[in-house]
Amino acid sequence: MTQTIALIVDAYRELNAKKLFWITMLLSGLVVLIYAAIGINENGVTFLWFGLDFLPMTSEQVPPAMLYKMIFINLGIGIWLTWIAAVLALISTAGIIPEMISGGSIEMLLSKPISRTRLFVTKYITGLLFAALQVLVFTTACFLVIGIRGGSWEPSLFLAVPLVVCFFSYLFAFCALIGVLTRSTIAALLLTLLFWFGLFVINTGDNVLMAFKTQFETQRDGYQASLDSSREAASKILTSRRADSDDPLPADYVATDEDMRSVSPWIAKAFDNRDEAAENIRKIEPWTKGVYLAKTALPKTQETVALLERWTISKADLQELSEKFKDEDEEPGPTLEETGGNIDIDQDEVSRRMQEKIRERPAWWVIGTSLLYELFIVGIAAFIFKRRDH
Repeated sequence: MTQTIALIVDAYRELNAKKLFWITMLLSGLVVLIYAAIGINENGVTFLWFGLDFLPMTSEQVPPAMLYKMIFINLGIGIWLTWIAAVLALISTAGIIPEMISGGSIEMLLSKPISRTRLFVTKYITGLLFAALQVLVFTTACFLVIGIRGGSWEPSLFLAVPLVVCFFSYLFAFCALIGVLTRSTIAALLLTLLFWFGLFVINTGDNVLMAFKTQFETQRDGYQASLDSSREAASKILTSRRADSDDPLPADYVATDEDMRSVSPWIAKAFDNRDEAAENIRKIEPWTKGVYLAKTALPKTQETVALLERWTISKADLQELSEKFKDEDEEPGPTLEETGGNIDIDQDEVSRRMQEKIRERPAWWVIGTSLLYELFIVGIAAFIFKRRDH
């Protein structure tokens, strides 16, 4: 244990000596200062003493604490820590394994009474330490900003530390494996960035397919709801028409599809549109399942970080914000009859359903399967490192 601690301390000193470590820390401080300069009052959003009139929101619509949390999650975590700072962290840590192997220091390290597996894992943990320190300092500063400027102390913000470190570890595991295989810092860094881009493409494809499927589902359900309403009206019309005939309809008569087509000629178009939407759902379903299975075997970088929003901002809070920005004077859309059997898709409803689907994906699937991938990759890298003749 003593040797392990000594190796971690030594590796930390090595990272601490790198200028990029402190450059990243200073940039994080600058981001926090910009973050603290943003405010909101009854007149709108401000930056220092300037009013940002192009942002149409006030403190009555969005409480200051909520504004700061959303900025922290979407910009501080979503852009700064998981994109810009993550790239800087990869640049700083990509050489930990290759430099240890190819720099001549491996002979001295292997001469110490420590196993090769523990040596590799210790170096791997050191790389994660870089990200952990960066996230902890940034999150602590933002926690103070929200408490002082927003008037709300949010301990849940510190969930960002394990989540962002997990996000970084998925990439660093791949980087460590390439470093062991190639002994090249440049190759490890470039291939990791390429791997990261591949994960981004797969996640984007998943979101696009989910958006199309949700759009079709909303369309199908909208047509079905309108047809159900029209069926009631058609039932009343037919019952009324045959009330004085020799063969009256029962009071609880429900119009058939053919009855509806005979009463309203535009109904046929609505039926066709509903069936077309259902057919589109059937066609896209295999693709959504295929991408989902692919994502199960791969690390879920963006979804891991997105858990922070799920755990710090409830669906009720999001719904409340949506209601505040909804136009109360908005008139209801035209009926099926007025549009000849077509309906307009409510994009707010599509977005709401998308959010629900994303939030319904269990956290154990997001983090658990990603950590299994990481354990598998690190295990392979440690095995190669242990068996290789250095």
